[in-house]
Amino acid sequence: MTTFTSKTSEIVEKAKMLFGKQVDVIIRQEQKVVELVQNVGKRLLKLAHNPKVQKLTAPIQVFIRMIKAHFGGQHKMTLSSLGMIVLAMVYFVSPIDLIPDFLGIFGFADDLSVILAVYAKLKDEVDQFLEWERTQ
Repeated sequence: MTTFTSKTSEIVEKAKMLFGKQVDVIIRQEQKVVELVQNVGKRLLKLAHNPKVQKLTAPIQVFIRMIKAHFGGQHKMTLSSLGMIVLAMVYFVSPIDLIPDFLGIFGFADDLSVILAVYAKLKDEVDQFLEWERTQ
């Protein structure tokens, strides 16, 4: 039986195969990251009408704040963590993924799986960030 951790790793690895090279380019250019965050914001607005989806996008909001704090110099993260977050966000905005987005909520399921898998992989760092955020 597959464990949660191995399933999480499997999901992330599939996303890396699809978008790994693109992520490597993006994380080295702050402007590209800013554009990605803007595109994520636009996609979130499109999904805002669905309350079920809205609740599930909370990790994306955390990722956006982490990226802003990182590039603002307030709370740095490792390059590998930044890459994982960017990977989740690229997967989220890309129309090309394992389940096509035009399938509505079902098409959003794989996007959410990647986001939650990255969130789980970075749980300690996310928790540290949220604690840092609470003290600001």
